[in-house]
Amino acid sequence: MQAELQSLKSEVRDGMMIDWDVPIPMEDGVVLRADLFRPTDGRPCPAILSYGAFGKGLAFQEGNKSAWDRMVAAFPEVTRGSSCKYQVWEVADPEKWVPDGYACLRIDARGSGRSPGFLDPWSAQETRDIYASIEWAAAQGWCDGKVGMNGISYFAMNQWTVAQHRPPHLAAICVWEGAADWYREVTRHGGIYSQFLDNLFPRAFHRVQYGLGERGLRSRVTGELVSGPPTLDEDELKRNRRDIGQLVLEHCLVDEVSRARTPDFSKITTPLLSAAN
Repeated sequence: MQAELQSLKSEVRDGMMIDWDVPIPMEDGVVLRADLFRPTDGRPCPAILSYGAFGKGLAFQEGNKSAWDRMVAAFPEVTRGSSCKYQVWEVADPEKWVPDGYACLRIDARGSGRSPGFLDPWSAQETRDIYASIEWAAAQGWCDGKVGMNGISYFAMNQWTVAQHRPPHLAAICVWEGAADWYREVTRHGGIYSQFLDNLFPRAFHRVQYGLGERGLRSRVTGELVSGPPTLDEDELKRNRRDIGQLVLEHCLVDEVSRARTPDFSKITTPLLSAAN
């Protein structure tokens, strides 16, 4: 068990020091896994943190190939100055940020990728995990104590939810296309049931759920299993994740569930840049 709590390996690649599968312990004993990209000079630097359930080891070009192809065709400048091998869905490309003196910390959400636990995006537990991850990162020797967050959509929404709790070392957030009202903007548009999450969970989250093991995908960069070494059966995987369709159907009006997943903007004091589509 102790061997599992170590980083997979550290190496210098493409002008960056990369630490794969860095362990981030949570208070309840669950150990999240993160990939850390940072400058090679060894000096403390600010961190850009992202936390999500899309699988940190799944390349953008493989996980969302059609979106990648459309993007580079319409905006070829996106690929300039980068090998693009470390690009993943909706988060910062470390080859663009590390040369400017930032560290990029990508965390697999609890229950996704190489992080064990119950998969429950946008839950209160997830917000607690992000808060703990921010404070953990700020205390590391490679970090100068300042942690920012950057990301699109899901990665933007969880910035709102954690910022309301004011983590002491959260220096700034960059929120791209992040819905804010769980009931009105995510699950029930105009009060009408939205099937977006019914589609998103199996298409994007279940395919990289922790425990798929040998039945899952492999990282094109490391060759490691995207969803961790254990290979669980389908019944166990179902027990380890939120049934999002049932949750939304059972809560048809604004109640404690939607309120718990909707940030209180009056409590957000973190400097921010927000962009809507």
